[in-house]
Amino acid sequence: MLKCRDLVAEADLLLAGELSWQRRLAIRVHLLMCRHCRRFMRQFKLLLSAIPAMHKPASEAEVEQVMQHIQQQGGKPLDQRPRGE
Repeated sequence: MLKCRDLVAEADLLLAGELSWQRRLAIRVHLLMCRHCRRFMRQFKLLLSAIPAMHKPASEAEVEQVMQHIQQQGGKPLDQRPRGE
């Protein structure tokens, strides 16, 4: 029997269509019986649909400001750091 924690762990795979038909069926049966997981899935879908509206691409000025701050702090780009840093 599928547990709530299993559904939570696989919710993103379910919405992406990356689960086998057997696993999707098990999840759907669980959703029929568990109102808490139905609520979780509704909220998860709403969150995923809202994310694109919450963030806009950074402007060139914002990127430049962040890069200047990193340089002032003595930071190096990730590809120039020694391993383990």
